[in-house]
Amino acid sequence: MSVEQTLLIAAARTAHDQAYAPYSNFSVGVALLDETGTVHSGCNVENAAYPLGQCAEATAIGNMVMAGGTSIKHLVVLAEANPPCTPCGGCRQKIREFTTAKGIPVTICDPDGNIVLELNSAALLPHSFGPENLEKA
Repeated sequence: MSVEQTLLIAAARTAHDQAYAPYSNFSVGVALLDETGTVHSGCNVENAAYPLGQCAEATAIGNMVMAGGTSIKHLVVLAEANPPCTPCGGCRQKIREFTTAKGIPVTICDPDGNIVLELNSAALLPHSFGPENLEKA
């Protein structure tokens, strides 16, 4: 395990432990590394009106943007799930907004921080639509 993964997994575990999930009891923590080497994290935040909840990925990305980050270099998701908990469809698109079509490393962990899946974000959202699709020729 790289130093980068170790730092991200620790931050994701801390975020996981702060999740507000009173309805599903399904806590998720995410940590990401931005282009400057700064780690940003986030947890899921549920709401009694279910559709109004927020995913951990969205929280982490929002924290990155608020801190001035502009791109994701590595992302870790930590949750208890079998099969492993990968980002939902909406979060896959949010991640894509801050990466390239080539993708970034995505590490999926269990609550103990054990890596259960490693993949590239491009595999999560193949043939994705991103900012470059809107550039004028």
